[in-house]
Amino acid sequence: MANDILKIAEIFYSLQGESTFAGLPCIFVRLSGCNLQCAWCDTAYANDNPAEMSTDEVMEQISHWPCRLVEITGGEPLLQPAVHGLLAGLCGRGYEVLLETSGAEDISKVDPRVRRIMDIKCPGSGMSAHNRWSNLQHLTARDEVKMIIAGRADYEWARDLIRKEKLDQRCPVLMAPAYGLVSNPDLAQWILDDRLPVRYQLQLHKYIWPADWKGV
Repeated sequence: MANDILKIAEIFYSLQGESTFAGLPCIFVRLSGCNLQCAWCDTAYANDNPAEMSTDEVMEQISHWPCRLVEITGGEPLLQPAVHGLLAGLCGRGYEVLLETSGAEDISKVDPRVRRIMDIKCPGSGMSAHNRWSNLQHLTARDEVKMIIAGRADYEWARDLIRKEKLDQRCPVLMAPAYGLVSNPDLAQWILDDRLPVRYQLQLHKYIWPADWKGV
């Protein structure tokens, strides 16, 4: 595969459903392929029949929408070396660029103009052994940490990690219930009871559109 070719699952224009940018119009570029298998994964389809596109072709398609916010997501975008050229190219054209990554791959080589939204996998995902803890050293105030909570045990694990690593002093920390596995009021109450300095979030797109829709 050429150095500037990416495997693309889908490109679409929608509302940002997560992160501190939730609710804003956003162009999404979903890359294909992931090296993790989270128990609550809702984008396994991203591994099926990807299209191959050059970074120029991707940027040309993005330019058709009247929006300056772009998120590169997956799958796991950092598995594809050409993603770095795409990220830099979009930043160079003046886009606000978000990168959503599992936290299992090295984030230190990502263009510093990009806002990195890094998952930390809780035990309920089945993938917590893959967390790359050295990534914590590279987080800046521009970045965000996201934790998906699949139960009370996940919550306590995440709470203790936030306190131990002082994650909230590094960057915004977002905590969300795994869709359909934890009640929204329960997680909210746990956060309030512990006075945990995190931002509660929901996957807004799953409340606006049917939860199994693609391209939203």
